[in-house]
Amino acid sequence: MTRDWRDRLGQYGIWRGASAVTPDLAASVEKLGYGALWLGSSPSADLAVVDDLLDATATLTVATGIVNMWQADPGEVAESFARIERRHPGRFLLGVGAGHREATQEYARPYETMVAYVDALLAGGVPADAMVLAALGPKMLRLSADRTAGAHPYLVPPEYTRQAREILGAGPLLAPEHKAVLETDPEAARAIGRPRVRTPYLGLVNYTANLRRLGWAEADLADGGSDALIDALVAHGDASAVAARLGEHLSAGADHVCIQLLTPPDADPVPGYAALAGALGL
Repeated sequence: MTRDWRDRLGQYGIWRGASAVTPDLAASVEKLGYGALWLGSSPSADLAVVDDLLDATATLTVATGIVNMWQADPGEVAESFARIERRHPGRFLLGVGAGHREATQEYARPYETMVAYVDALLAGGVPADAMVLAALGPKMLRLSADRTAGAHPYLVPPEYTRQAREILGAGPLLAPEHKAVLETDPEAARAIGRPRVRTPYLGLVNYTANLRRLGWAEADLADGGSDALIDALVAHGDASAVAARLGEHLSAGADHVCIQLLTPPDADPVPGYAALAGALGL
């Protein structure tokens, strides 16, 4: 089976930490017209959460954003993929990545380790066109294009997406994540968005290096991020304004945008997803 993820995913999906996703939430996301639900925060190799979400939905694609190669044995991941594929053929996209140097004691030679990890997944029966890589730098982007269906970059503005598309070329899938806050007061929006950028991402070298490549100065990366940086990484405003910002990724060459809606603690995200779905024309 050759997977055309552009049709399956649609233009917009929801990104949310795996531990904060329930079958009811997945059903709501599907009903609102989103094409995919991306599971963040390094879901475990058994991928048990994926079965529950696919069982609760009929057409939604579930994707991982991402399985951490340092934490998840590739043989177990391949077995989990086969189980999911048997039950729900063509509805699961396996996103894998290297995680963060600061959080992994074994972190060394991440590119070479990723090559070996992809090799192991392929040998275990995971099709190349059922995988994407968490890619930021040019070398990892090229690997994602050469060995998998494409790339799932995280914490990137549309300017990055434009450069990534040039590196990937026309064929591979490009599905960036972008954060959003439905709040029309800029200061209030930044008060929600800044902590989620500052901790942990402005303390992680892979993300700060990528932002420097995009031209952000040291002053922008200091003290929780300048207002300009936060505004670049966290779309805010009413639903129409946020939708317009997210659409800039598509104009820059993305195939699919993974929306991480930031809300106050314990707030129900579904009303925000509904407002965005209307503004996005889903």
